[in-house]
Amino acid sequence: MAVMSSPVEFLELLAREASAVEFEGPLLAARTAGAPPERLAELERAKTVALRVRALLERRRRRESELSGLYDTVSDLAGLRDLDDVLRAIARRARTLLDADVAYMTLNDDRRGDTYMRVTDGSVSARFQQLRLPMGAGLGGLVAQSGAPYVTANYPADDRFHHTREIDAGVGEEGLVAILGVPLRLGSISIGVLYAANRSARPFAREEVALLASLAAHAAVAIDTARLLTETRSALAELSAANATIGAHSASVERAAAAHDRMTALVLRGGGVEEVAAAVPEVLGGALLALDAEGRLLARVGEIDEPRRAEIVAAVAASRAAGRSVRRGALWYAAVVAGAENLGALVLRPDDELVDADQQILERAALVTALLLLFRRMVAEAEGRVRGELLDDLIADPPRDTDALRDRARRLDVNLDTAQVLVCVHDGAIAATDSARQRTLSWATTYASTRGGLAAARDGKVVLLLPGPDAGGAARAVARDLSRLTGRRVTAGGGGPATGPAALAATFREAERCLTALGALGRAGQGASADELGFVGLLLGAVDIGGDRDVSRFLTATVGPVIDYDARRGTALVRTLEAYFGVGSSLTRAAEQLHVHVNTVTQRLERVGHLLGVDWQQPERVLEVQLALRLHRLRRPSG
Repeated sequence: MAVMSSPVEFLELLAREASAVEFEGPLLAARTAGAPPERLAELERAKTVALRVRALLERRRRRESELSGLYDTVSDLAGLRDLDDVLRAIARRARTLLDADVAYMTLNDDRRGDTYMRVTDGSVSARFQQLRLPMGAGLGGLVAQSGAPYVTANYPADDRFHHTREIDAGVGEEGLVAILGVPLRLGSISIGVLYAANRSARPFAREEVALLASLAAHAAVAIDTARLLTETRSALAELSAANATIGAHSASVERAAAAHDRMTALVLRGGGVEEVAAAVPEVLGGALLALDAEGRLLARVGEIDEPRRAEIVAAVAASRAAGRSVRRGALWYAAVVAGAENLGALVLRPDDELVDADQQILERAALVTALLLLFRRMVAEAEGRVRGELLDDLIADPPRDTDALRDRARRLDVNLDTAQVLVCVHDGAIAATDSARQRTLSWATTYASTRGGLAAARDGKVVLLLPGPDAGGAARAVARDLSRLTGRRVTAGGGGPATGPAALAATFREAERCLTALGALGRAGQGASADELGFVGLLLGAVDIGGDRDVSRFLTATVGPVIDYDARRGTALVRTLEAYFGVGSSLTRAAEQLHVHVNTVTQRLERVGHLLGVDWQQPERVLEVQLALRLHRLRRPSG
């Protein structure tokens, strides 16, 4: 006989938390066993009570879960570190506690007058996650505008809301049907909306609305707390920055005062540019260059590379125009000026950023440097006059008391008993005005004195006496540096070397003749010595033949056809002639020197005869041809 079902079975079902459908089992078993009606009625009442108990237990479990979620949210707020993390946690708990498919949050944008998506949980549509809702549009827009909760079991079909194409497209792409929205409120102000939504039609119970409202209240608190924390941090940062600024300003004022006192003391005790340059990095940190007006190094303190000349020129021009130091990349430039005259620049690479007071220190250092350079120039000019008078006496003809000259030179640290060279430059060719001419003489005086020599102006020329045996090298160096200073091509003639005061007058005339010869040869902008020009230099320097025009005319008339033939045909007739005359008119030795066959030399000379005439080897013409070849080579020394 089958066992009859009893009410105890419903207790067992409750104990193992069976599903609601399983509570029909005992009643069905009793009907199947043919239980009497009163027994079935008893089991029906037991089932009903059991289901009510089950529902009560389910609601309590759910309430426990909701309270736990709210507690966790409060814990998150208590340890708030990142607002986004807290808001995402609230959305995730809303989705879990309401058993929703999607939970999301929008915030009001007061500047644009709408509301935008802030966080989502469970969303799969990028379009939905980027939605912006006008105030009053859609369910969320209405909640944001009114500050009251709204719920719909079927949003696409609900005509209570103002539908827009953009909102409906986003909601449709996400597949949402049932939506619940509650406001995020701070006092009487609504700042956004918290939602729970499902992809199927279903109503939301009042308990779910209350739960979501509680989570929304926590979210509002989190947002307001984060705002207050941000404002507090911002205020603290501003206070800290202000305190740092005040401290930095105070420190910079102290540095400026210390720098001013130090530089004043340097000037009073006769310090130089090098000491000023050393003082600036000690006060400001970093490394510094002190440059003169031509960009030459006066002092270097610390590890710093010299900028390119074009960068220096542009930065100094900007500093002079602004009347302040200027920044170019990692470097600061301060022009060293006296009135309208550029004397140089200070270039600083600081370790830290410069404040205004630090710039003033650099600018004050530039001013002190200008004063020192002017003072140095005054001393140099006074010394230059003494040196110039000595040089003027040394090159006078006839020479004066050599012992007295030697003694005067010794007091100026110039040793006339060692090899000396003289370099002669036309100052009229390089300086059109008195100020420019004075500048050239000042440069020459400084150039010579730094090398243990002398400089003076004499008969429209600038003359330099320089120690050393290489007159040509000295002349080329003077021509190069003075051309760079003036921006014009400067020609310099050198004479010597000579030893002793008595030989310098003749050496000066030699340098003058070399300068004249270079002009006749058309070698403007170059430097050479009389020895390098040889007998041609002696000839051109001793006899005024009218300058470069007469030399060109002589060359054209003598060997012009040969030069032109080489230029047109790419031949080597000029080179063959030079080799031929250089070995004493020997065909065999000329062929060896040229590394060609004797017949080739013969053929080339026959071509020369066709170009110059059959009498080109007559003695009087041979001399002219050789002189013309020598002039041609001297006019092109690089060849």
